[in-house]
Amino acid sequence: MKIKKNKREMLEGDLTPMIDMTFQLIAFFMVLINFTQADQNKKIQLPQSELAKPPEVPFENAITLQMYQDGLAYFDGNDYTMDALRQRLVVEKQIADDFKAETGGAKSVTVIIRGDGRVATGKVQEMIKLCQDVGFEKFALRAKEEAPN
Repeated sequence: MKIKKNKREMLEGDLTPMIDMTFQLIAFFMVLINFTQADQNKKIQLPQSELAKPPEVPFENAITLQMYQDGLAYFDGNDYTMDALRQRLVVEKQIADDFKAETGGAKSVTVIIRGDGRVATGKVQEMIKLCQDVGFEKFALRAKEEAPN
């Protein structure tokens, strides 16, 4: 009597889920890169300075505020008066404090100010004072690096 041998079939893993995940990660990073560019408003003409240098390392926890020539603020895709900006920054501070374990709270958040070069310096100082009143302590001012002569 002959014993039947079981034919072993080659089992191959289904690669479809892994390929799907790879494409989802690619799409995620493409969207993430586009959002970082959305923080830069093209209406703002930054002042030029010979002393302007990019930071050594990118800011870990940052909020970017922009100020138009007319003194209005631009944040998170919306225009704000100074009073409305104060209310919005209070919400941002609460969010930072709620996630204090991850972010270090509002005291560790850097407020990046992109003020138009044509706006009065006093207006930018008002924005800094407003942020300090809300509870933010770290600031960075953006400017274009002037080419040396």
